[in-house]
Amino acid sequence: MSTLLIRGGHLIDPAAGVDGLKDIVLKDGRVVEVAAPGKAKQAEGAEVIDATGLTVAPGLVDIHVHLREPGQGHKETIATGTAAAAAGGFTAVAAMPNTTPTNDSPEITRWMQAPERGSSVRVFPIGAATRALKGEVLNDYAALKAAGVVAVTDDGHPILKDNIMREVLAQATRNGLSVIQHAEDTRMTQGASMNAGATAFRLGLRGMPPEAEYGLVERDIRLVTELVHAGATKAGHQPHLHVAHTSTAQAVAAVRQARRNGLRVTCEVAPHHFLLTEEHVGCYSTHAKMNPPLRSAADRDAMIQGILDGVVDAIATDHAPHAAQEKEVEFERAPNGITGLETALGLSLRWLHHEWKMPLGRVLSLLSAQPAALLNLKGRGTLAVGSFADVVIFDPKQEWTYQVRDSKSKSRNTPFDGWTMQGKVKWTISEGRVVYRG
Repeated sequence: MSTLLIRGGHLIDPAAGVDGLKDIVLKDGRVVEVAAPGKAKQAEGAEVIDATGLTVAPGLVDIHVHLREPGQGHKETIATGTAAAAAGGFTAVAAMPNTTPTNDSPEITRWMQAPERGSSVRVFPIGAATRALKGEVLNDYAALKAAGVVAVTDDGHPILKDNIMREVLAQATRNGLSVIQHAEDTRMTQGASMNAGATAFRLGLRGMPPEAEYGLVERDIRLVTELVHAGATKAGHQPHLHVAHTSTAQAVAAVRQARRNGLRVTCEVAPHHFLLTEEHVGCYSTHAKMNPPLRSAADRDAMIQGILDGVVDAIATDHAPHAAQEKEVEFERAPNGITGLETALGLSLRWLHHEWKMPLGRVLSLLSAQPAALLNLKGRGTLAVGSFADVVIFDPKQEWTYQVRDSKSKSRNTPFDGWTMQGKVKWTISEGRVVYRG
């Protein structure tokens, strides 16, 4: 593997506390030197990337993506999904288990990580919490972890039974795994296709009440509290409950209070939930249909506030590709989900940094260091010496327009086609390999 010298760029590495002009030397897939401009001692014979005028940052980490393989390659493959990730500046992605068959075995976990999949960036599989995502029988977490699983979830399906969720939390904690919950009480959302409110009433659609989300979040926090007080988990370890794709003000408030109570409860927000509202459904646009649904303006504002005040731990895309013929149907029949890997950085920089004045380092931390820490992805989310050579280099001042026709993904289901973004990715480097050139 060749040596790379990234020269003259402005390094922003929140985890390492670095914010300034630096030269970086990458060798054998690792960072071997971070030096003042022109002072690198290990750069002899290196291939040079001139990053003058550009921002250099740790490669982005997305802890919530759907790569669709095995079994749904007409929507996306691991090769195409990770190519989209690289184009968006991501160097590591955590893949959800609702594949066909479900990723509930070490064999499928290893299959997803095999070189034959053609991945551009590192894939970290997340295993199913219960067999076939049915919410009944727990999987073998020790075996899954040994095969490479970094967390467990039944994403796409909630774990509704208290006794099952309690045991999931306990067993995951004993095995050093996080539990990611898709917080949706499906007893309240059957037949619903968007947020409950005036827009759903006007369109004649059944709505999902916000209680379906925050009620389950509150239930899960109660279970975590009970386990901690009972000492029912491995000595010295707290359960880690992570709330996926948070979308309601009450759910963020519940997470905030849980943290004040000393619990290890975290959450993520997707760009579509801090930028869009239920009004973007417009005239039954299936590119605005996802689960959880786009919510009210008040909920959207609560997501923004949660990001700005630090309650939200990560920005995750919930990248959910679908084939065109699946989305081009009546709204109620269309599957939930949109793509997001190529737009997350540009949207975050355009709105969180440029419009809402969030410091650039904090935005990048939400996209790299913090999500890496949530799933204990050691050596990711930082460019400290010894860490993996995962790098994104972008022009923070460049405005650009996202054109979905140019997407690396197999799918085109996005509401952000034609949107103006900020911060154009110029290079993405995964473990020392240049995997994208802008």
